[in-house]
Amino acid sequence: MDRLRETLDFCIPHLFSSVVFKCPSNSGNMVYGSFFLLVPAFILLLLGYMVNTRIWHQLTGGCSQEKECSASESCAHFCQVLVPVTARALVAPLTWIAVALLGANFYECAASGSSLTQRLFCKDKGPDCQEKLFKIPCDVELAAHIPGDRLSLQAQSQLIGWFLIASIMTVALISKCVSRCCSSVSYLQHKFQKIYSKEEQEVFEIKAKEHATKLAERNTNCFFTTTDPAPFPTPSKEEWRKISLLCTFDSQEVYYDTIHKYTKVIYYIHFARKEEGKTLFFLTIN
Repeated sequence: MDRLRETLDFCIPHLFSSVVFKCPSNSGNMVYGSFFLLVPAFILLLLGYMVNTRIWHQLTGGCSQEKECSASESCAHFCQVLVPVTARALVAPLTWIAVALLGANFYECAASGSSLTQRLFCKDKGPDCQEKLFKIPCDVELAAHIPGDRLSLQAQSQLIGWFLIASIMTVALISKCVSRCCSSVSYLQHKFQKIYSKEEQEVFEIKAKEHATKLAERNTNCFFTTTDPAPFPTPSKEEWRKISLLCTFDSQEVYYDTIHKYTKVIYYIHFARKEEGKTLFFLTIN
């Protein structure tokens, strides 16, 4: 999905420039060009949030369930989830803006309607300069008579595009370096954690499908045979909630995912009960 969106980011600006985009060549140039440059980027940002399963995993039921941690801890953990999700969601819109700026069509249209551009290009050039400036993006013959202005707008757009690309790469590199430097685990353990999370998700989906199929078969058989349903162990609502909680990570323990933590907590509870039973047994004997 991410690769598809990134591919579309490179193709759609050229399609919009050649087929859909038509600069109005009037005072609306600024609004029209800015909308084509920024609104698709905003839509791609929303799409990036919508297709990211991690944010829905953390948000579902978050407003109705009882909190097991303080408000400050909840906010901190939510930000811990939101920041990487936002970073991934920003890839598509920033790619769109960078490619569109390198193409220069959207920026050229928007800049030709800007009051700042008018003050720069039309100073001491007569009253008709503003109307000519509006028509530069669409009138090839007019642009041929004043190539310097057109080249300047295109050059500005491409310079901003390359500056945006360089800034994105710099911020991404610095963020990755800081994140890895502040990590509490080693590189190989971090790599193992990513592998484990991926494998756990795949196994969970397989097991969940098998479990749901068996439950559906039991219920369907009971319906057609009009018999009482046989006991069928399935996780309770509380157990589902525990493996979906936002604030489940403990910096003092090594948990690779929420299900991993849940199984270890269950093991400790059973072990503690077993030891408690042994203690009571010995006290009774004595």
